Amino acid sequence: MVDNVRSTNEWYTVDDADSIDSPALLLYKDRVKENIRLLKSMVKDVRILRPHVKTNKMAEVCSMMLEEGVTKFKCATIAEAEMLATVGAPDVLLAYQPVGPKAKRFANLIKAYPSVHFACLTDNEATTIHINNVAEAQGIVINVFIDLNTGMNRTGIVPEKALPLVGLILSLKNIQLVGLHGYDGHIRDTDTTLRQQKSDEGFQQVATLHQKIEEAHQHTLKIVMGGTPTFPTHAHRQHVECSPGTFVFTDWGYKHSFPDEPFEYAALVITRVISIVDEHTICTDLGHKSVAAENPLPRVHFLNAPDVTPTGQSEEHLVLRVADAAQYHTGDILYGVPVHICPTVALYDKAYVVENKKIATEWNVVARKRSINF
Repeated sequence: MVDNVRSTNEWYTVDDADSIDSPALLLYKDRVKENIRLLKSMVKDVRILRPHVKTNKMAEVCSMMLEEGVTKFKCATIAEAEMLATVGAPDVLLAYQPVGPKAKRFANLIKAYPSVHFACLTDNEATTIHINNVAEAQGIVINVFIDLNTGMNRTGIVPEKALPLVGLILSLKNIQLVGLHGYDGHIRDTDTTLRQQKSDEGFQQVATLHQKIEEAHQHTLKIVMGGTPTFPTHAHRQHVECSPGTFVFTDWGYKHSFPDEPFEYAALVITRVISIVDEHTICTDLGHKSVAAENPLPRVHFLNAPDVTPTGQSEEHLVLRVADAAQYHTGDILYGVPVHICPTVALYDKAYVVENKKIATEWNVVARKRSINF
């Protein structure tokens, strides 16, 4: 019996869901399109947008953004950068430092797509020299952004110590300094006033550095800041491009943490009940391998079974406590919103694209691979 848990007239139910093996990733195309258009409406000019594609990892989704006038993108892997190049994205920032073999892979990608304006990050002298040496060996110039630590404490040089690195980059022949990059993913306050205040404090460090670079080197740089939680706090700033990523699908975590950003769920996972354990316990096929597992339980919330409580999860199983297991049958479909959609998408080879409550096509999650051709 399929999906007898709640009415089949809800927006998320799929008429031909019984043709899809579970667990599976569903993508609701109209909702993706609406989220892109909503993002555009929240900024003064589409040209300040540089969406991060690490959430969607799909060429077709990136093409949808291109169709809406987005021309600049951010990514985390060389595979994502290659995916963007294949769909004709004109401006791609690899928001990662290409150390070791990645620098040569990146150089080869740049040479293969000469019409794309590529750039990458650096935050230290050794990586900067490595990128320059690789570029020199390949006979190219690589554009770089200095990665700044404004409180995330993950990567980046603190802004007040960055001027010597600026000088080094400007002295080298095969890299070109084009911008400053900061990711303030640690700012997650639901209160918009507090979020803006913390964003302003972090950005002031970047603005001060930007001014010093202009004064010392007569060099005006682009600034790329923020993710989905903070992009509205940066959208009014001069020289700043915003790089939200999760907005395109959104997830349970962001939807409930940032109600001021009215993006709609556009990607779900489906799972089936595979066993009735006892009168209050059922088991589904949504294991660690099918939904992002870095958060504590619950890692997913079911739209058509909102009162269930996850009690245990292993690689291929998710155990749920329910009020009355007699209301469930093996084969029932549950539609789930992941707490974190980005790493969930990366667990799937493909997404089933839903239009008019039916599966219209399948899109490969092509950039879940560590490499495609380069």
